[in-house]
Amino acid sequence: MYAERGTRLPHVLAWRSVVEPGARPARILPDGCMDVIWQEGRVFVAGPDTTAQVGGPAPPAGTRFFAVRFAAGTGPGVLGLPADELTDRQVPLDALVPGADSRRIAEAADPLAVLMEFVTRRWQPPDRTMVAVHAAARAGRPVAAIADSSGLSARQLQRRVTTAFGYAPKTLARILRLQRALPLARAGRPFAEVAAAAGYADQAHLSREVKALSGVPLGALLRSS
Repeated sequence: MYAERGTRLPHVLAWRSVVEPGARPARILPDGCMDVIWQEGRVFVAGPDTTAQVGGPAPPAGTRFFAVRFAAGTGPGVLGLPADELTDRQVPLDALVPGADSRRIAEAADPLAVLMEFVTRRWQPPDRTMVAVHAAARAGRPVAAIADSSGLSARQLQRRVTTAFGYAPKTLARILRLQRALPLARAGRPFAEVAAAAGYADQAHLSREVKALSGVPLGALLRSS
């Protein structure tokens, strides 16, 4: 069981999950976000992924997760370090922030409430330029056009996007394009239509990108989700 909700902080979601009996190992797709996750008293940061993360055997049935997800480049301000230092990594929260903060979350009777207190206390207003870059990339605008509209040079865009999101602008655009495509494919639209609507050159391009980012063909990804 998985559920998420918005919060009072912009571009921040809270989510919770309980492992169900017979659950298969999760395939976590890249989404351009960072998460702080409580798992049965263990608290860690899941950095921005460049490809799907597939763990070992699923945790035991009943294992609980509570988490806060940062989109639009908001995570670095809360955690106090550039996103690219966490790319494709999971790091204990107490390696990044004072141990008292991590212990308070780990031992909380209501982990999500204490997580939100932690995030709210450390909150920094989002970088408005990076929020706009994220919105433009989600909408499928070309990277060159995003650079032009942001008023940044290509080098400046590269540096600031890498700091905010953990990877280069083209990688961010590829990941957000995948996130546009998947709901269309899950709705049952033909793959050729999905490719055109999501901004791929053709169905073959869609297939290559899905395999590169998720590790499996599109059909297999849909069957597993």
